[in-house]
Amino acid sequence: MRQGTQAATNLAAGKPIEASSSVFSFVAANANDNNTGTYWEASGQPGTLTVKLGANADLDQVVVKLDPDPVWGARTQTFEVLGRDQGATTFTTLKAGADYRFDPAAGQNTVTVPVSGRAADLRLRFTANSGAPGGQVAELQVFGTPAPNPDLVVTGTTWTPANPTETSQVAVSATVKNAGTAASPATTVNVSLGGTVVGNAAVGALAAGASTTVTVNAGTRPQGTYSVSATVDPAGTVVEQDDTNNTFTAPTSLVIAQAPGPDLEVTGITSSPPNPAAGTAVSFTVAVHNRGTSGAGASVTRLSAGSTTLSGDTGAIAAGATANVAIAGTWTATNGGATLTATADATNTVAETNESNNGLSRAIVVGRGAAVPYVSYEAEAGQYQGELLRTDPLRTFGHTNFATESSGRQSVRLANQGQYVEVTSTNQANSIVVRNSVPDAPAGGGQDYTLSLYVNGTFAQKLTLSSTHSWLYGTTDDPEGLTNRPGGDARRLFDESHALLAQSYPPGTKFRLQRDNGDNAAYYVVDLVDLEQVAPALPKPAECTSITEYGAVPNDGVDDAPAIQRAVTDDQNGRIACVWIPEGQWRQEAKILTDDPTVPNGGGQYNQIGISNATIKGAGMWRSQLYSLIQPQDAGTINHPHEGNFGFDIDKNVQLSDIAIFGSGRIRGGDGNAEGGVGLNGRFGTGTKISNVWIEHSNVGVWVGRDYSNKPELWGPADGLEFSGMRIRDTYADGINFTNGTRNSRVFNSSFRTTGDDSLAVWANQYVKDPSVDIGHDNVFTNNTIQLPWRANGIAVYGGYGNRIENNLVYDTMNYPGIMLATDHDPLPFSGQTTIANNALYRCGGVFWGEQQKFGAITFFAQGKDIPGVTLRDTEIHDSTYDGIQFKTGGGVVTAAITNVKIDESDNGAGILAMSGARGSATLTNVTITGSAKGDVVVEPGSQFVITGAPVPAAVTGRRRAG
Repeated sequence: MRQGTQAATNLAAGKPIEASSSVFSFVAANANDNNTGTYWEASGQPGTLTVKLGANADLDQVVVKLDPDPVWGARTQTFEVLGRDQGATTFTTLKAGADYRFDPAAGQNTVTVPVSGRAADLRLRFTANSGAPGGQVAELQVFGTPAPNPDLVVTGTTWTPANPTETSQVAVSATVKNAGTAASPATTVNVSLGGTVVGNAAVGALAAGASTTVTVNAGTRPQGTYSVSATVDPAGTVVEQDDTNNTFTAPTSLVIAQAPGPDLEVTGITSSPPNPAAGTAVSFTVAVHNRGTSGAGASVTRLSAGSTTLSGDTGAIAAGATANVAIAGTWTATNGGATLTATADATNTVAETNESNNGLSRAIVVGRGAAVPYVSYEAEAGQYQGELLRTDPLRTFGHTNFATESSGRQSVRLANQGQYVEVTSTNQANSIVVRNSVPDAPAGGGQDYTLSLYVNGTFAQKLTLSSTHSWLYGTTDDPEGLTNRPGGDARRLFDESHALLAQSYPPGTKFRLQRDNGDNAAYYVVDLVDLEQVAPALPKPAECTSITEYGAVPNDGVDDAPAIQRAVTDDQNGRIACVWIPEGQWRQEAKILTDDPTVPNGGGQYNQIGISNATIKGAGMWRSQLYSLIQPQDAGTINHPHEGNFGFDIDKNVQLSDIAIFGSGRIRGGDGNAEGGVGLNGRFGTGTKISNVWIEHSNVGVWVGRDYSNKPELWGPADGLEFSGMRIRDTYADGINFTNGTRNSRVFNSSFRTTGDDSLAVWANQYVKDPSVDIGHDNVFTNNTIQLPWRANGIAVYGGYGNRIENNLVYDTMNYPGIMLATDHDPLPFSGQTTIANNALYRCGGVFWGEQQKFGAITFFAQGKDIPGVTLRDTEIHDSTYDGIQFKTGGGVVTAAITNVKIDESDNGAGILAMSGARGSATLTNVTITGSAKGDVVVEPGSQFVITGAPVPAAVTGRRRAG
C-alpha cells in the first residue's frame, strides 16, 4: 500500500457506479462525484461498490478517499479489489483483501492500492470497518490505460435536398468512423430530427481507422426547424473505448419551408351552451384556418362528440383566412361529458401541402365538476378487514383526527398482518393512486413503507407509501406556525402514492391492499383508491426538440434542470419551435426561468423574470414527470426559496401541457426558514395556456401574479389565461390563486385534493400598477372538483368584479367554507356582480382560529368593505358541518340574491344564518331547507341583516347522520 494521490487520468470519473446497499442519502453516486464532502456508506458487511468503466482497461492503481475533514475519526477498513473483463460475467480478484487505515486528522484520508489486470468493471468488496457498520468511500478513483477496443463516432451528417419543403422526401446521410484501436463488428446508426428518431441504417464491420457513410430516408416533414443528430450503436451492442461520443449533432439545423398550396387546420371548437347539463342539445361551430399560400376550395368539416358524428359544409377559404363553420345538427349531452374532435376537409377533396394537421380535439364537460379520467373508490365502501374510522359529529380537526381528514369523513385502518381493503373496479385501469396515512419517522422527516397489492387474489406488487410529505405538528392556526418536528397534535395526515401497473385490467377486477410480511408500518390508514386507464405516451410533435438533445437523460437521478433550461431558452430565442419532454422521470433542482443579468447569483435580491414565448409539451402527466429531492431552502438557486427549485416561472405567452411536477416541499414555511416552493408562478401575461399538468408536494400549486414593485418595467398581469385538465394534490397552501390584477382568465375541468389553503381563489390585491384598472375581474372557475382542503376554502373570491364560480363540486373542507366571498386580506373593493351558480357542496364548513370561529358551507364575510351584487343560484348544499349559508359579522354590507338553492342537513347549525354583527340583505327565491339542527333561517339578535322571502316548504325525508 502506498499513501498519496494520483495525477493521471481517472477512468472512473463520471462513470456509472452502484452499490450492494446504502444508508440514508449516502448513495453510491457520492463515491465518484469529485467531491470528498459526500460519501457512500453501506448498510452493513459485506458490502460492494462497483464502478463500470465501460470497456476493458489495463489497470495499475485504485485510489480510495474519505472526507479530509479532521472531525472524521481514524478507522481501518478491510476490502478486496476485484475486476470483471468485458467478455466475462464474473469478477476475479485483482488485489486480495487487506486492512487499510484512514486517519483524516493526521492527513491520511487517502489510500492508493497497486493492482495489475484488465477489467471493464472494478469492484471493492468490504468486510470490515472499525469506524462504521458498513464500508465508506468518499471518492473511488481508478487509473490505467484503455485496452485495445473499437471506438465508433459519427463525424458528420448531410441531407438532400439541401432546401426541402413540406412535400420533399428528405434523406439524411451520416458518416461513421471507427476511431478506436481494434476492429468493430457490424451495428446500426439512428438518425434523429428534432430529437425524434426517424429511421436507422445498417453499419458494416469497420477496421480501426476506417469510415463509411450510410443514408436514412426520413420522408416528408412539417414546416419547421429541426436539429439533426445521428447516433451509432444506439443499443450499445459494441464494447467501445468510449460510449459517450457516439452521437453527432449537426452545427446547422434542417429547415423545412412551407410548400406552395392550401393547408387547412382546425384552430377552435365552440359549443353552445358551453357547459351543458345532461340531456341538453348542444350545437357546435368549428374554426377552420387556411395556413397555406393559396386558396382552398369547398370542403366538409366533420365533428364527433362521443359516438355522434356531425358535419358542416365549408366554403372556399382564402390563404391566411379563417372560416367559422356551423356544424349541422346537435349532440345530446351525456353525464361525464365527451371528447370533441373536429376534422377539416374530412372527405379529402382539397389537395393540401400537409394532410396530417387537419384535426383538433378538446373535452366538453357536462354537469358539475371535472370530467376526470379516473374513478375513485372509497375504502369504507369496499370489502375490508380492519378498523372503520368515522369522524365525530363536530368533525374535529387538528388533533390527529384521521377520520375528519378522510374523504367522506371515513377511512379504514389496517393494524395487523392480513388486514386489507378491497375494491372492485367499474372501469378499465392500468394505474392506481392510494390516498393513505402512514406513521412519521420518530424524529420527523417521514419514512417509506410498503403495502401489498393483490389483483383478483394474486399478489401483483409492493406499493411504496411514504410519510415524507405529511404530518405537520402544532396547535396554532398560523399558516407558518406548524412544524415538521414530532410532538403533540398533528394535521395534514394524508398523502398519496401512485403507480403504473404491469398490465391493464378490465372492469370487475378486484384490487386488494393488504398488510403482508415486510409491510412494516405500525398501521396503514387507507382513505380511497383512484383507478385510471392511462393512455400510451403521446408522440413527439414534429416541430418540437427534445430535452435529450440538450443532454437530459431520463431515470438516472442526475439533475436535468440545466438541459431543460437550455432548451427553453433556445425556444424563447427562436432557435427551436417547441420543447419536448419525453416519457421518463426527469430530476429538476432549479426552476426554469429567464436569468436576470442585473441580479447577482447568491446576492440579496432574487431573480424575478419568467419565461416568455415558449411552448413546452410532454408525453402525458403520467409519462413525463419532473421531480425534485432537495428542499427549496437548501437548493441555493437564483430565485427566491419561497418560489422553489422546481417547476416554471412564467411571464407571458407560454403553452405548457402534459407533464407532472412533483415538488420537494414538506411545509408551508416558517420552521427554521423551511420553504415549500411553487409549481408554477410568475406574471403569466397574455397568451398563456396550461393544460393537463399534475402538481404535487409544493407549497402552492400555481400562483398567478407578481407585485408591480417586482420589476415595474415587466408589469403584465394575466389576461386570458387558461388552465384545464389540472391535477393538483397535497399542497401546503393554495391550489391556484389569481392575484395582482388577473383578469378574463379561467380554471376549467380540473381537480384538486388536499390543498393547504384555498384550492381556487381570486385575490384582487392592491399590489398593482393602477388600482382603478388592475383589479381582478371576469375570471371564471368552472367544472372543477375540489376535495379535502385541509386549510381555508374550496373556492374563494376576495374583491373584484364579474368573477364567476360555476358548475363546481366541493367536498369535505376541514375548517373553512366550501365557497367564500370575503374582504379580509385587504383586497380592492367588490363591485358589479359576482356569480355563484350551479355548484354542489358536500360536508363543508368547520371551525377555525383557535376553534372559536364557525364557518358555513357558503360564507359571506364583509370584514371591512362591502360585497355588493352577489348572485347565488341553482346550488345544492348537503351535510354541512355548521350552517349551510352564513353571513358573517363584519363592518361591510353584503347584498345577495339567492335563487333555486337546496340546503339539506346543516348538522350543527342553521340552514341560513345571519350573525349578530352581519350587515346587509338577501332575497330568497325558491330556496328549500331541510334537516337543519338549529333552524331553517336564523337572524341572530342585534343583526342588521335583512332576509326577504322564506324557504319553500319541503317534506323532510329523514336525516342521515353520518360523520
